[in-house]
Amino acid sequence: MNDLQTLRAALTPDEPSQDVIDRSRHRLQNRIRGGRVSARRSRWLIAGAGLAAAAAAVVAIAAMPAAPVDGPPVRTVSGQEVLLAAATAAERSPEGSGTYWHVKVTAASSGYEYWIKPDGQSWMRGAKTGGKVTPVKALSATPFSLVAVDLTLEQLRALPTDPGALKAWIAEALERSDARTSAGELTASDREQAGFQSLISLVSTLPATPEVRATALRAIAGYPGVENLGTVPGGQGLSLPTGERLVVDPATGRVNGTSVFVTMEGAVYKVADPAGARIDAEWTDSLPE
Repeated sequence: MNDLQTLRAALTPDEPSQDVIDRSRHRLQNRIRGGRVSARRSRWLIAGAGLAAAAAAVVAIAAMPAAPVDGPPVRTVSGQEVLLAAATAAERSPEGSGTYWHVKVTAASSGYEYWIKPDGQSWMRGAKTGGKVTPVKALSATPFSLVAVDLTLEQLRALPTDPGALKAWIAEALERSDARTSAGELTASDREQAGFQSLISLVSTLPATPEVRATALRAIAGYPGVENLGTVPGGQGLSLPTGERLVVDPATGRVNGTSVFVTMEGAVYKVADPAGARIDAEWTDSLPE
C-alpha cells in the first residue's frame, strides 16, 4: 500500500457492521415505542414509508463516524503521513510549462502576484502598482531564490532528488552565501532557519520539478514536530517545528497555503494572519491585460 492509499484509508470511515446497524435499529425502535421522539418527528416517520423509512434512517445514523461507542475509532493521520502522501502525488504530477512563472499570494487583508521569465524579466501587481500589472526592474540572471541563495531555472531543476542530499546542498550554499541580517552575518541558527524556509519555497512558490518538489516534501516530513491540524480550506493544515504553518493537499501534492513565503525580491515575508496566505503558483503563457 502506497502513501496515498494509506492516507485515504485513514481519512475514510469504515462501513458500519451489521451488528452496529442492528443495535442502532433497536435503539430507534425503542425510542419510537417509548414516545421519546418529538411529535413532528413521529408524524414524519408515520407519513413516510413506515419501517422502510426507519430502516433507512438507522443505516444513515449507523454510518455516521461520530459514534465511537458503536464502531472503531477513526485513526488520526500524522503530519508526516500527510507530507509523504503529498510527496507521492507531487512526484506523479505533470511538470507544466509556459513563458512566465506566475505566483499569486492572497492574504486576508492584502495580496500580490508576480510573473517571472527565466531570463529575469518580471512584472508585478499589488497595492504598490495600484492593482495594475506593471513591469519591474529586471531581476538578475538568477531570478529564483531559496531565501539567501539565488538560482537560475536550470540550477533549480537540477537540485538533488534525495532528501538528505537536498538539505546538504542548501546548507552548503547558505555557508557560501554573503547574505546578512540586520544583526550581521548569518549565524548557525539563521542558516538552519533559512534552510527550512528554502524547503518551504521549493514546495510552494518556486518552479521546481515534480521530483524536487516531492523531495522537499519528504525532507520537511523528516523533521520532528510536524503536526496535523486537521482539515482546512485547501487541504490539511500542518504546524511545522519552526512555528510556520502549511496547507497541503495530499491528493494533488500542492501546497495551497503558508504562513511564510519568499517574495520576488528574495525577502522572507511572514503572514500575520493565523490562517496564513493562499498560494497559487503555475506556469502560464500570457500576462493579464
